[in-house]
Amino acid sequence: MLPAPVKGGFAMNDYWVWDPSVVKGEDGLYHMFASRWSKEYGFGNWVTNSEIVRAVSKTPAGPYTFEEVVLPARGNTFFDGCATHNARIVKSGKYYVLYYFGTHYKDPAPKPGADVWGDGLGQKSWMNKRIGMAWSTSVYGPWTRADKPILTPRAGHWDASITSNPSPVVLPDGKVYLMYKSSEKDHNPPLLLGAAHADFFRGPYERLSDRPLFQFHTAGKMDNDVEDPFVWWSKDHYELIMKDRFGHICGEEGGGIHALSKDGITWELAKPVKAYSRTVLWDNGIQTRQGNFERPFLLFEEGKATHLFAATGSGDKPYQLDRSWNMVIPLK
Repeated sequence: MLPAPVKGGFAMNDYWVWDPSVVKGEDGLYHMFASRWSKEYGFGNWVTNSEIVRAVSKTPAGPYTFEEVVLPARGNTFFDGCATHNARIVKSGKYYVLYYFGTHYKDPAPKPGADVWGDGLGQKSWMNKRIGMAWSTSVYGPWTRADKPILTPRAGHWDASITSNPSPVVLPDGKVYLMYKSSEKDHNPPLLLGAAHADFFRGPYERLSDRPLFQFHTAGKMDNDVEDPFVWWSKDHYELIMKDRFGHICGEEGGGIHALSKDGITWELAKPVKAYSRTVLWDNGIQTRQGNFERPFLLFEEGKATHLFAATGSGDKPYQLDRSWNMVIPLK
């Protein structure tokens, strides 16, 4: 990893920014699809107020400039009508395909300053998270937005609560592998990952296994969770990097794990297992320990990973942030 540009990535003064996902457009520019929500609300309002936006830059490192809201709120009669989050953009043939989770709630929209996790609205909205999808032949749209989730929870299974954190891979034959997050009952640990696949990006999507992919936790110790996978296809196998929530696997809370798989179902930890750290060296020579380093995303050009993107924030403790933005680290 090379030093991270202090002035790179994507930030907005009046918004919390999260979920970097970048693609090179038909215009030769770099387009970041990301999540934002107003700083009139607390950071925790990502679950009730987030919307997916597009920003653009002439270079992969940025800085990226806000262009438009891509997936705005559209009413609580839709599964994704109140908030959209966890953007992941891929290319499938002539289509740009945007995966995300959407959610809705019947309660009145929260007012600025409201504690949505304290009043219960955050939990209600969290339980309604479902993976959705939109597609277009141009990064500028117009976008066709699916009116139903592409993957729903399964009652009585380990993924009975939600479908979230989509990580899609378009394979050379056009088929799609999709990793996702869920849990048995609510937002408390363990949070687990599953996999589904489809012959074409529009689906239908079917589970590859009835069991979760990673189960690092042991009886009586349910804090070995992983989340935020970024998966890619490497010639003849899958690889991923993902967040170690509590640091019991890679040795650093919020650090990154690297793993490999031939079939997308059975995964082995790489050697070394650690993929990245919350400690970042910037191009001004300063080194900091970021409060968060999440939603990792690798940009590939001509088959090689060139930049690592991550959602981050200023503050020395996870989620205790005064601002957030999407940062970028150039790779050798």
